[in-house]
Amino acid sequence: MKHRIVVLGAGYAGVYVAGNLARRLSPADTEITVVNAVPDFVERLRLHQLAAGREIEAQKLADVFAGTGIRLRLARVTAVYPARQVVAVADADGGGELGYDTLVYALGSHVADCGVPGVAEHAFHVTARPAALRLRERLDSLGRRGEGGSVLVVGDGLTGIETATEIAESRPGLSVALIARGELGARLSAGARSHLRQACDRLGITVLEHTSVEAVEATRVLCADGTALASDATVWTAGFAVNPIAAASGLEVTENGRIVVDRTMRSVSHPNVYAAGDSAYAIGDNGRPLPMSCASAGFTGGQAIHAIVGRLTGRKIAKTKLVYSYNHISLGRRDGILQLVDDEGQAKPTYVGGRTAARVKAGILKMSLWANSHPTFGVPKRRRRLAAAPDVSAAKVVA
Repeated sequence: MKHRIVVLGAGYAGVYVAGNLARRLSPADTEITVVNAVPDFVERLRLHQLAAGREIEAQKLADVFAGTGIRLRLARVTAVYPARQVVAVADADGGGELGYDTLVYALGSHVADCGVPGVAEHAFHVTARPAALRLRERLDSLGRRGEGGSVLVVGDGLTGIETATEIAESRPGLSVALIARGELGARLSAGARSHLRQACDRLGITVLEHTSVEAVEATRVLCADGTALASDATVWTAGFAVNPIAAASGLEVTENGRIVVDRTMRSVSHPNVYAAGDSAYAIGDNGRPLPMSCASAGFTGGQAIHAIVGRLTGRKIAKTKLVYSYNHISLGRRDGILQLVDDEGQAKPTYVGGRTAARVKAGILKMSLWANSHPTFGVPKRRRRLAAAPDVSAAKVVA
């Protein structure tokens, strides 16, 4: 009987892990199934661009996995039962259960309302393609109105900054404001903060610092100081959360539901479950948890690949670096910031700004898309066979 590997989620982490496992493990011994709710690979890092008006093609997962031997199951994951080693799914036909021998949990994250009333009912977001298209339709309607309109972006993290600057540049007829809970770009170096402010000034973005939002309504946002801000489209980027399925399954998770993993991305409570991407609570080489990001998806996914292949084939497990060394922020199409960070996660004085940073960010996005879209690239002629008795308890990690 073949060893069944089930990968939950086909975002950056899930596609990367599934493709590489198919590349390295013999199909004579293993079968790999990817479960995803939608048929497309979603470039989440570009959804703010899609919302602002750029044409971004949705690549079909069936095409991505063509020729790999990977089975694609279009369904929504509803539950995981580690004790029985099954995953419950729902689809147009009613769904069912999938059994697994090794599970890779990579369901990612989604927008979180942070307990603020009205966010779910009235705010837009850019964490899924349908949501980005919904925001785009709203921005189009404001443009057709001929009277301009006000867009309020709540949250000055990377997503908030990129969304506000992209909309302001792409749709100059709209009035864009950005709400920052503290100082704008507080996690950046002094030089990068200055560059960010100049970009906001150039694009006509109104920045509201040290402002907390208490409620979102259809046409305005209510702030903690009693201020009411008019808004024709409120974009919520103030928080992200993971799917509650892991917590409900009995896997050991953190307070916010991320799966607690060891150095090899294996669940500390269930040895045949691995986590990668935003779903994994992984400690980096600096002793700090890796942040939710595409870069972290690559590092945690790479380590999970080494661990699964090593344990199943009886080889030592290579150690992947778990680092977070920089932040890339696009500021529209022709500007950006590349901020280096130190081992403590603090911004270094050095940063790169302007067109150079924008080109580097664009190059990284293209490289990431190409790598995930070509999982068969470099497939060896002879892929590794499974050991007679795959190790599911422990394995030596090569430092």
